[in-house]
Amino acid sequence: MRLLVIGGSVFLGRAFVTRALRQGHRVTTFNRGRSGTDVPGAEVIRGDRENAADLRRLVEGRRWDAVIDTCGYVPRVVGRSARALSGHADTYLFVSSVHAYADWPAHRVDESSALLPCPPDAGPDADVPYNAFKAGCERAVESGFDGRALILNPGLIIGPGEQVPRLTWWLTRIATGGPVLAPGDPGRAMQLIDARDIAEFGLARLAAGAAGRSLVSGVPGNTTFGALLDECVRVTGSDAVPTWVDDTFLLERDVAAWTELPMWTPDGPEDAGVWLPSSAKALEEGLRCRPVADTVRDMWSWIREENITADRATEGGQGIAPDKERRILAAWAAAHGNDTAD
Repeated sequence: MRLLVIGGSVFLGRAFVTRALRQGHRVTTFNRGRSGTDVPGAEVIRGDRENAADLRRLVEGRRWDAVIDTCGYVPRVVGRSARALSGHADTYLFVSSVHAYADWPAHRVDESSALLPCPPDAGPDADVPYNAFKAGCERAVESGFDGRALILNPGLIIGPGEQVPRLTWWLTRIATGGPVLAPGDPGRAMQLIDARDIAEFGLARLAAGAAGRSLVSGVPGNTTFGALLDECVRVTGSDAVPTWVDDTFLLERDVAAWTELPMWTPDGPEDAGVWLPSSAKALEEGLRCRPVADTVRDMWSWIREENITADRATEGGQGIAPDKERRILAAWAAAHGNDTAD
């Protein structure tokens, strides 16, 4: 196939480019050259998708079998890209998010679930919730590629090159050793997916001429929080000991869900469906997901290759401050008559 990847230099976009080239496809990337390095073997066109002249220069005299867009966030901007490319590509694959669904994370969602309200021409200052922007982007793509849009809705994506350092933070924190503040119930089932598996699936669907929508959140219950952190201890060879502290205790001490302890959400009705999106349709269509343990291993290798330290892993706004972690561990130990924090 002849493929155009908007972005293509970091994480999921890079995974698409790398795998497409390995499969023998011809790949063009379109980006500003600011976020990452280009993948060798791809044709590189520099430009800004927000610049109309750059879009005109991109499409002039060119045609692709498919566009792959992993970095669209503002509906108005995505709509301009879709309109510019509509006569120059057969299919537009847009990677959206489970955040686009109105009922998530309170409820289980699938492809039939309602999307959040957001118009396809919404600008960056539109008066809509942040999560709704992805739904607006989907509508913009579908408007520009009527019947020829392929929408993928991932859940939480992990893998080497992770942009928001969630699992990266856990690995670097655990590598430092000692007592580690672990949140909530270690047996709580999760549902994670590797960026490389999304790329493989998306390319296969394009090769099959597919359109429509697929929710790609991984295999339900493919790990638990406890198993995930135990695997982090194993691959790092650390002497870290996760200390599991219940949700109420953490909330009483103003621990921010999802960010200070990445991937943690307190057990409650507002987040009851956070790990329950249905990937049944995608799994029937051929989605294959590697074991989470394999991703953890590969991420630790990547972290060491890139020399990502615990301090660097907090640059994305993830992770609890060491002093706060120690205070909470000490309070938990005192409340339960043990020396966990020593």
